[in-house]
Amino acid sequence: MKEHETIVQLSIPADAQFIDIARLTLYGLAAKMGFSYEEIEDMKVAVSEACNNAVLHAYNGAGGVIHLRFEISTDALSIIIKDQGKGFDYKRVAKQAAPLSTKPLEDVKVGGLGLFLMEALMDDVTVSTKGGTEVRLTKFRPRGEGEHAHDSISPSSVQEQA
Repeated sequence: MKEHETIVQLSIPADAQFIDIARLTLYGLAAKMGFSYEEIEDMKVAVSEACNNAVLHAYNGAGGVIHLRFEISTDALSIIIKDQGKGFDYKRVAKQAAPLSTKPLEDVKVGGLGLFLMEALMDDVTVSTKGGTEVRLTKFRPRGEGEHAHDSISPSSVQEQA
């Protein structure tokens, strides 16, 4: 753990009906950090995509667990979505899917675009496929004018309360 970082962890069943719990947790933390409504909605979509990928592909319908780790730092919120299911070759999939603009519409496959959506919505996205799949989504905190004035959580404020 980095200095001045707070960690919140959550584990949910790899079942679509539990993804809302991940989204609600994200909403609460991001709102307290001062992210705007639009930024939070973008993060919720990205987290939903990562969780959906785990539900649909990681365990082949055999059940499993999705582990979420929210890392709150002074300048960013990182959400790590991890499963221990069947991994995939991220580099090969990414290479096959991009660039879509050069492909005729009939050659574009349905699905597999969630990673590109996550990359469009978040400031940084990394994927690791060793021992399952881990997706790290990072959104940097807003600064300056327009930052929310209500009490924001920060790593230092959480540590002061302890």
